[in-house]
Amino acid sequence: MRYGVLGTGTVGETIAARLIELGHEVRMGSRSRGNPKAMAWAEGAGERASHGTFAEAAAFGEVLVNCTAGMYALEALRAAGEEQVGGKVLVDISNALDFSGGSPPRVALPPEGSVAEQLQAAFPDARVVKTLNTMNAAVMVDPGLLPGAHAAFLSGDDPAAKRQVGALLADFGWPPEGIVDLGGLDTARGVEQYLPLWLNLMSVGGSALFNIAVVRAAP
Repeated sequence: MRYGVLGTGTVGETIAARLIELGHEVRMGSRSRGNPKAMAWAEGAGERASHGTFAEAAAFGEVLVNCTAGMYALEALRAAGEEQVGGKVLVDISNALDFSGGSPPRVALPPEGSVAEQLQAAFPDARVVKTLNTMNAAVMVDPGLLPGAHAAFLSGDDPAAKRQVGALLADFGWPPEGIVDLGGLDTARGVEQYLPLWLNLMSVGGSALFNIAVVRAAP
């Protein structure tokens, strides 16, 4: 399958590299075709990897993965263009963290309630699914880095799109019991607001290699 990965940061590079390992074709998108990070990644990732603008990556991908900073996600998707985004599954991994007031950052939720909902409102034909934003990039693509059971969440209004994204998570190594479907896209508000706590936990623990688990009482 062809994936368009938008964003050249750690999350974008990690997701793109794992997709290449799984045998997919990936085009990494950025503001400019000559982005040095995207060029270096594509050169080192092999013949199934390429790079281009946001629009070129979105046109290439059968599935799109938004790995941009959530504060600028809408700008990036608008640069990609409605013709390239509409109708496709759009996996949103972004978090809108505002560091303008220093650290720790605040969550800058848009009026729609979450970045995922903002993108869905701007691109009504896209099939937006929120997932993987509650953990470190390494854990996203290799949950076995951590012992025991832990959770990856799914939020979205399109059941078929969520099944497709759930299958991708399974390819990443997530077991069925670790994939928690929260319901509609409005549930993305909760997972996006979790990020300040995640940052606090990272600070206290001294490492980003952790995740949360959902522990239920026995029936």
